[in-house]
Amino acid sequence: MAYVAVTGGKEAIAESIRLLQYHRCATETPLALEAVEKSMDLLIHRVMGEAGFYCPAYAALALKQCEGSVEEAVFLLRAYRSTLTRSYYSLPVDCGEMRLIRRISSVFKDVKGGQMLGPSYDYTYRILDFGLCQEDAAQAHRQAAAILAGAQPRPLERLETVSQGLRDQGLIHTPPENGEEPFDVTMENLEFPCPRSARLQVLARGDTGFVTGIAYSALRGYGFSNHPTIGELRSGYVDLTIPYLFAEGEQIDLGELLLTQVVSYTALDDGEAPGSLTIKEGFGMVFGRCESKAIAISILDTTLDEPGDAPCNNEEFVLMHGDMLEMNGYISHLKLPHYVTFQSKLSSVRKSREKGGAQP
Repeated sequence: MAYVAVTGGKEAIAESIRLLQYHRCATETPLALEAVEKSMDLLIHRVMGEAGFYCPAYAALALKQCEGSVEEAVFLLRAYRSTLTRSYYSLPVDCGEMRLIRRISSVFKDVKGGQMLGPSYDYTYRILDFGLCQEDAAQAHRQAAAILAGAQPRPLERLETVSQGLRDQGLIHTPPENGEEPFDVTMENLEFPCPRSARLQVLARGDTGFVTGIAYSALRGYGFSNHPTIGELRSGYVDLTIPYLFAEGEQIDLGELLLTQVVSYTALDDGEAPGSLTIKEGFGMVFGRCESKAIAISILDTTLDEPGDAPCNNEEFVLMHGDMLEMNGYISHLKLPHYVTFQSKLSSVRKSREKGGAQP
């Protein structure tokens, strides 16, 4: 026999789980949830986005519970999310009303309201800061206070989108409103071809590495390739509201969400007639400040509408293979016992070699 079954059963599993607790609690000082939530923003935002569940505190708890594994944290949050009752449907969010903390455009040097760099690693040197090794809480608080004291006060602004100006000039292709309710991927099964609302939801919940990699393949020329430009990237806070049931036309403000929206522009020819060249928008939106993913979604929003044999043009390939849980779950299932199936393969190999006269 090539395989010998592992013995131990429940006892071995219990010991494995106990060892997990050892690895998670190996330090003298337990990891504070507040430290994870407040100091690991980008990680928290990625987990919330792939889980489709906006709650920074619970995302921090999930990351602490599973030693920082993104896939396990997403699994925990989605499992918890599935137990919650859906009481309301929120009203549509207008990103033109977003209270901005960052807003840049790659298509115009001067945009109405100006470029707002905001918090970003784009302008930093990629050099390890060994001074952080000696950082303590008091020092960090002093640095934060000094930054706030020296900053120029600027309120969170609401600025018109870059697209609105181009749309007013008739330069952007604007698809007609169809009045359909958005597809809900958490309640309905995908059927191909699927509506754009379903695509954007699946991509927003998809694995960040997968979504970014497929979009990168499009930029490198695999399939439809037409280098897009970021018309506008904006991050900021939007109000989450629901209708007030007892007064028509009124609404209740439940709080706010931090979102990143990207609109990318691609020049496309709508037909053979003169003057048919137009600008098509690609749209991407994610929880938090996950900018690369939002850009990648906006690229795929365009490529999935174009014909081609490459993965980036294949709706079913892109949407069915990027889900964090399904992708990692299927890969991880290979660690489960496959004794019987492998013995069948071995038997087939032995019979084949015997028929061919090969020596074992």
